[in-house]
Order: sequence, then C-alpha cells, then structure tokens
Amino acid sequence: MRLLHTSDWHLGRAFHRVNLLEAQAEFIGHLVATVREREVDAVVVSGDVYDRAVPPLAAVELFDDALHRLADLGVPTVMISGNHDSARRLGVGAGLIGRAGIHLRTEPSACGTPVILADAHGDVAFYGLPYLEPALVKDEFGVDRAGHEAVLAAAMDRVRADLATRARGTRSVVLAHAFVTGGKASDSERDITVGGVAAVPAEVFDGVDYVALGHLHGCQTITERVRYSGSPLPYSFSEADHRKSMWLVDLDAGGFAGAERIDCPVPRPLARLRGTLEELLADPDLARHRDAWVEATLTDPVRPADPMARLTERFPHVLSLVFDPERAPDDPDVSYARRLAGRDDRQIAEDFVTHVRGVEPDEHERAVLREAFDAVRADEAVREVAR
Repeated sequence: MRLLHTSDWHLGRAFHRVNLLEAQAEFIGHLVATVREREVDAVVVSGDVYDRAVPPLAAVELFDDALHRLADLGVPTVMISGNHDSARRLGVGAGLIGRAGIHLRTEPSACGTPVILADAHGDVAFYGLPYLEPALVKDEFGVDRAGHEAVLAAAMDRVRADLATRARGTRSVVLAHAFVTGGKASDSERDITVGGVAAVPAEVFDGVDYVALGHLHGCQTITERVRYSGSPLPYSFSEADHRKSMWLVDLDAGGFAGAERIDCPVPRPLARLRGTLEELLADPDLARHRDAWVEATLTDPVRPADPMARLTERFPHVLSLVFDPERAPDDPDVSYARRLAGRDDRQIAEDFVTHVRGVEPDEHERAVLREAFDAVRADEAVREVAR
C-alpha cells in the first residue's frame, strides 16, 4: 500500500500581508496530481486543515474542492483535526462524507476505532488521533494529570488494544497532531505547552508500523517510522531554509518499507537579509533575492530614513522590516525585545518577578505561574471549541 502523508495546510492563512489562497489551491492541485501519477492508495492529512476555528468562506470552498477532487479519484483519505481546527466544525457530516471515502477523525473517543483499508497483503488499520487538548480530554482518557504525554499514551493504549484484536499480520498507521521530542519547531506553530512541557517522547507510539505526524511545519524524520510531513507552504520567515514536501510512504507485507519526499510548489523563495541599509542596497551578491519574499534586519546604529521604500526599489517583495542595531551586550540601549528573545511567556513572567523583587521565584511560585498560564491557554481552547 502506498500512502501520501501531508499535514498543516492552514487553509485561509496569509503570509504577512500576502493572501496565500491561490498558492494553497496550487498545492491542492499538486496533491491530486501526485495521487494520480504516483498511484497512491491512500492519503493521510494529519491536522490543521484550516488556520483557525472559524475559517473564511474562501478557505472552506477550497477545502470542499479538495474533498471532491480526492473523492473523484476513488482514493481513500483519512484526516484528523489539529490544534488550529475546530474539531466539531471539521467533523460535521463525517458519517456522510465517509461514504465518499473521505474519513474525518475529530472525536477523541474514537481514537481506538480505525479506518480499515486493504491491499494484496491484507488489512491496514488507520487510527486517527486528533489534537488532544489535555485539559479537555483528561476525563475521557481517565488520566489524573492533564499533560500531553499522559493523554497521548492513553490514546495509544486504546490503539494497541484494538490492534491486538485484529487478524495476525494487520498493519497499522497512526495519524497524530502533537509535538514529539526531537522535532524542530518554527515561529509559525501555535504554542501547545502544558505544565512547561510541550513535547512527548516518540516511544509513546511504539507498536505501530507508521506514524504520520502533524503540527511542526518542517518536514523531518524523528525515527524511520515516525515522521512529520511539515506544512506545504511557508508560514513564517523562520521557515526560510525549509524544503516543503510530503512523504510518499510504502507499506509491504511486513509493514513500513520506505519513504520518499515529494516536493511541493512554493510561490516564492524566502530570504532573510541582515546588515546596514546601505549594505543591503549595494551588495551585488544579494541581487539573486530580487524575486524572493524578503525579511530585512537593519543593523544601523541609527534608524535610517524611509528604509522600506528604499528596500522595495531593490527587493519588490520585501514584507518584513526588523531593526536590530548592533551594540555591545552591556549597552543600556539594548532593546527590550532583544532581551526577551528566546523566552516563552512563563519565563518572561518569572524574569519580571525577579526584576521587581530582586530574587527569583521559588518552586511553589513557579508552579503557580505554570498553572496560571496553562489555565489561560486551556480556557482559550474551550472558547474556540464552543465557537
């Protein structure tokens, strides 16, 4: 059986001020063509179909077009909801859509109920683990502590329990939307940290033949059988070095047999340029970035006049302008943003306590801060689900 693994479409998302809907439509066309030309037997989409819980109408129409085109090919598709999706909205009509071979898995309670597809070697069981927000699903899975590892481990226990009842030789594929240890994040993923911990170990997924991951936007291999496809398009300049692609995965009678990267069409390359304004305008080596989407970081000690207008003359598609004057680390004028670089919200709060009080928070106070941030994020998740 040949699978095409993709995720994180984020339909409806823009790149800075650029509408990406046309590029997303081009990706859908590329996906359909790949399914047809490479004789794909099943498509798996590992969450974040949309960019937000209530997507714009144009994004919904593009999703509808994708479903019709995949159904017309007669190739089954298994799809889960991600942390950007509204699971309830995405799952509306799942039973009816399933009759067309599009299998939407958005209910945590159905983690142990697979979609069964067959090839010459027998059955392949596809288990869909939608994004599991710990605060919302801990009761469903009977875990005492609301953490990503606990709820994913409980979900995988259900997967393995069901798999044990299947015929000998049944192969298994798990779709999951999570941050797995060893994965490399970018700036465009929404934070899913709970209790100061976002990542779960890959060992949670032991016992299955292939794990099709979503959430991280870079295509990457955690283990041979545990992989992220990454997003098909770049959604932040931190993805400038990404090679956007999908995984073409083969299963044989023994399970996982190999994976091949299939490149995705990208509307423009990304370029992150750094230097003084005059350096960026004069350096002949930078001419190759004329057609790229550009993020320019200016290091001038004093902010120059009309920098965006001047940069646009050389780089017509410059989208982001950052000022980062080069100064000594102990310079009192080092920017506040620069001092905060690399710190998450909880760490910033702890630093603030230290600054105001002159002493770092103790373990109890750190725990209170973690719980407060977790509660706010969980409340936001609940409100999104209810929309």
